[in-house]
Amino acid sequence: MKRGDLYRVSKPSARDPKRFRVFVVVSRQVLIDSRFSTVICAPVYSARHGLSTQVLAGIDEGLKHESSIHCDELVSLPKSVLTNYVATLSAEKIEELNKALRIALDIPD
Repeated sequence: MKRGDLYRVSKPSARDPKRFRVFVVVSRQVLIDSRFSTVICAPVYSARHGLSTQVLAGIDEGLKHESSIHCDELVSLPKSVLTNYVATLSAEKIEELNKALRIALDIPD
């Protein structure tokens, strides 16, 4: 598992109406490689609102249709639920993700 990997998670929460949701791992690699049982992830939705904290993702990223990664809705997920690997974001897409995360967390460049 590495930063930028996409995983399809079955029923990630009781409030989520979808049977499956794709998440992108955004934790730093040292945490991912550690013995901690959770990692921070950003959900992928088919809806996009044009916010600077949303990153376009689609077929090129291994998804079925055009979607967006929502960096304003970060969640901590157990590593044990991240088993259905979808794809890995390109280096360019990870740069876009980094920018959106800095905006979402109000971290200056």
